[in-house]
Amino acid sequence: MDQFLAFGIVGLSTAAIYAVIGSGLVLTYTTTGVFNFAHGAAGMMAAFAYWQLTAGWGVPVPVALAVVLLVLAPAFGLLVERFILRPVQSLGETERLVMTVAMLSGLIAVSQWIWNPNEPRTLSTFFADRAPLHLGPATLTWHQTIIMIVAVMIAVGLRILLYRTRFGAEMRATVDDRGLVGLTGADPLRANRIAWILGTQLAAVGGILIAPNVALDAVQLSLLIVSAYTAAVFGRLRSLPATFAGAVVVGCTESYLAGYLPQNAYLPGLRLAAPALLLFVALLVFPHRRLRGRDQRLRPVPTPSLRGTAAFGAVTVLFGVLLASVMGEADLITYGPIFSLGVVGLSFVPLAGYAGQISLCQLSLAGVGAVVWGHLGSHGDLWALGAAIGVAATVGALIAVPVLRLSGVYLALGTAAVAVVLDRWIFTLPAFDLLGVRISLFDQGSVEAAAPRLFGVRFESGQRLVIFAAVCLALASLGVALLRRSRFGRRLIALRDSEAAYATLGGNLLIARVAVFALSAGIAGLGGALYAMQERSVTADQFNFVAGLPIFLIAVVGGLTWVGTGLFTGTAYVAPINGLVALAPSLTNVVALLPGLAGVGLGRNPDGVLPELRRRWDPTFGEPIAVALLVAGIAVPWLLTMTGLVSGGAFLATSLVVGLIAQSYVASRRPAVVEADVPVEWWGVRRPWREDDEEALARGIARG
Repeated sequence: MDQFLAFGIVGLSTAAIYAVIGSGLVLTYTTTGVFNFAHGAAGMMAAFAYWQLTAGWGVPVPVALAVVLLVLAPAFGLLVERFILRPVQSLGETERLVMTVAMLSGLIAVSQWIWNPNEPRTLSTFFADRAPLHLGPATLTWHQTIIMIVAVMIAVGLRILLYRTRFGAEMRATVDDRGLVGLTGADPLRANRIAWILGTQLAAVGGILIAPNVALDAVQLSLLIVSAYTAAVFGRLRSLPATFAGAVVVGCTESYLAGYLPQNAYLPGLRLAAPALLLFVALLVFPHRRLRGRDQRLRPVPTPSLRGTAAFGAVTVLFGVLLASVMGEADLITYGPIFSLGVVGLSFVPLAGYAGQISLCQLSLAGVGAVVWGHLGSHGDLWALGAAIGVAATVGALIAVPVLRLSGVYLALGTAAVAVVLDRWIFTLPAFDLLGVRISLFDQGSVEAAAPRLFGVRFESGQRLVIFAAVCLALASLGVALLRRSRFGRRLIALRDSEAAYATLGGNLLIARVAVFALSAGIAGLGGALYAMQERSVTADQFNFVAGLPIFLIAVVGGLTWVGTGLFTGTAYVAPINGLVALAPSLTNVVALLPGLAGVGLGRNPDGVLPELRRRWDPTFGEPIAVALLVAGIAVPWLLTMTGLVSGGAFLATSLVVGLIAQSYVASRRPAVVEADVPVEWWGVRRPWREDDEEALARGIARG
């Protein structure tokens, strides 16, 4: 009994921290409509700043707390609200969600840049030198006591703020109708600012309180937010009392699992994955309206032509051939994953671009494909590649069935929970027997991956593997293009536009969502198998949740509705990172920031960069002189590279410069386009809709 009470005290103190962090999450969501995936990362940054002030610079604890909680945290909240989220407030839920995922990735990179992750750091508890308190058989440290007192004070303070003050009334009203609140004389922007300041301060409080109990690690502290997510879902992202109750459930569950979970090789990961499992269960158990309207800005999905897609596939294969011919084995190991990770990036197009279903576990599904190929493809037989695709597709379908009733933020949370469960528990399991079949995953180590064999030819060399991966990416891109042109593709777009309307008109939501999840998971599994072939050996850490965030961000930045997203994702993720680091190793930390910065910049171009790239390059390919210049600018350096006169890096740099010259030449020859005066009723039809058109219409109506 004494042990039970001791674990209960630990659970309640941890629950109090989760309640503090979760209440900040609920506060920002209910006021601003933004679910902040970077909430835990904000707490992580506060914990590191507090460590720097106290342990690093010797600042007294009270002064350090005041600086972090009253200066740094509010300033960070204001900066996020003003420069990152306010510009995308008018965009859809998906775009705002992507911005917070970008902040999560960026803040982890910033913290690892400032504080070397290889150096151990610890924080001491508050009043560690004082004797603990004894409540009967239970022992309560002063740090645990402070945690519980702080949690109670925050709960009372938030209740008073939200229901007894004018600011609280503004904050609660803003989420219901921002326009109506403005008509009453209140200021919705002020409510947003207050919410972000308070939310960031609460995250900072939670980060500082929990840091002494865990290692000061950027990823670990940032992912502690999963437990706070669970508490917030218990409150359905609206109720603070229910959030506190959910935190108690999560904290006590973690504590009792740590104390009473049997000791064997299969269960340690379960304790680490318990918060994510609870989050997944909470998402399924607590009621959400099944067919609800979603706050999103629908954009047309382009229909790729067969001729254009075939040309794109040919360019993809040619790109692979050129890379294979000018790079050595060492460079191909570095840059070869352009095509395999490009396939993983392509998997977002049918799922998120066509069907509007957000998934944050695609790289984890790629890990499934890598494991299957590693174990079944030891002889290089291509049937094992089909098995990798099939098993990954089956796992995707199994994920789709329980999450059928989820969409938007809830679906993103559900797939994030799946990714965390896979990398913290499932991928760490040793080999086991299931129905008489021996199942082996990463087996607590790495998995060796053999090269494929086709028509008796073994693709052992890096050159052959790169070309094989490029061909697979080209074929997968062609398949996605055919999907868009098919009847099922049009059904997926209808599902994205309105689930309720899709179901009303006779569409089967279960079949559609399971099919598209399975399809995208199969594509991701193909990418994972190709990646394992190129790496020769892979570990579970290469497919964890955090590693998948940059790939997701770059795919979104490219444009989720475009077939070229796969090649863009692989190229943008692999080439700049490795190229810049090779040129200047000191830029390693700066390069790690690029995916996050690119995601934050999404607000300036919500459609992605691929439409703009196509608009700029299409005229170039229609100009004979420019095409001749491109061909000569690539062929001549390539021949020089083959003769050993020019290095592979020089060839790639020269090709890029020639391409830019050709584009500039075509742009200089094009006459300036003077846009005709388009009647207002044709705005958005005869010319693209502009950001300032809505304001112009409002002013015209007001004058009328």
